[in-house]
This record gives sequence, C-alpha cells and structure tokens, in this order.
Amino acid sequence: MKPQTFVFFGIVGSGKGTQVKLLMDFLKSKDEKEIVYAYPGNEYRKIIESKSETASLVHATIDAGHLQPDFLTNSIFVNFLIKDISQEKHLIVDGYPRTPNQSECFEETMKFYGRDDIKIIYIELSEQEAMKRNLLRGRHDDTEEGIKKRIDEYVNKVIPSMGYFKGKNGYTIYTVNGEQSMEGVHKDIIKVLGF
Repeated sequence: MKPQTFVFFGIVGSGKGTQVKLLMDFLKSKDEKEIVYAYPGNEYRKIIESKSETASLVHATIDAGHLQPDFLTNSIFVNFLIKDISQEKHLIVDGYPRTPNQSECFEETMKFYGRDDIKIIYIELSEQEAMKRNLLRGRHDDTEEGIKKRIDEYVNKVIPSMGYFKGKNGYTIYTVNGEQSMEGVHKDIIKVLGF
C-alpha cells in the first residue's frame, strides 16, 4: 500500500480522536509504514503548559471561545511535516485545517510534499447530538454556552474550510454517519476508504 494522506473533520463530540486512533491501529495491522500524526491540539496544550507569553495569549483565545490565529496554527502544522514527514510515511491530520486560510496553506504544503491523493473523512453529527454528547462528557469547560460557541465556530469556519476542497483535483471528501456506535463509524470509514 502506498503511503496515504488522511484528514479528519468532525464537530466536538463526533468521536474524531477515537476514529483517528482506530484508523492508525488498522493501518499498522496492514503494513509496517510509520504514521505521522499531525494534531495541532496537542502542541497547543504544550504551549499552554510552557507558561510563556504565547501561552497566556493562547489561553485568552480559548477562554473567549475563539479559534487560534491562522499563522500560529499553520506554523504548528508545517513544523510537524518539517520534523517528521517522508515519502514512505502515512500522514493523518486531525483538527487542521480549521479556516479557509488554513486550507490554502494545507493545499500549498501538500503540493510541496508531493501528496496528491488526499482523503478527507468527515464524521457528520447533528448539532443537537453534539450538544448532548458534550454535556454528558462533563468536562469543566463544557457549559451549554461554551459548547454552543464551539459549535458556532465549527459551523462558521471549519465547515467552510472543508468546503474549500470540494471538487478539487486530488481531494476526496468521504462523509460518514457519526450518530452510530464507535465500531459502526470505524467500519464505515474502512468501507468508504476501500480497504
């Protein structure tokens, strides 16, 4: 199997992180190729723990319920590739791109690295179900108002960033029903990807 590139999109509560892990396990069982997992969220956590000036600015943005600025997220993503990518590795991208500007940067980066068959996996979940799941998770920042803000940001920015790739050469968007069991979602992902 030649190295593949996967990009995951899904609203908060869609189980995207779980599906990324399941796909990684599946790929490892299929071949011995290394997987580069580009997830800016982890890097943002590290920044926040660093207690630097950037950390307090990033924190303020989170508290306001906004997405981080494009330049910062773009540079975090590109850094993953500078450090780790090679022609022999699979690439799984999670939580990026999240705005149309980031989508342009992503497209340019993929061209540079010669990745021309990008599989976008969209785990579709209704806003009502997303709200229900997030309230059940009961994280300290998961108030109804906070979740609503994140859902609005998702609808207004992240969905258009995925829409940027619609009909583009070398990009395929696979929509999977996220309102079923975790196993069901995984099975559907494997099926639509043709494995």
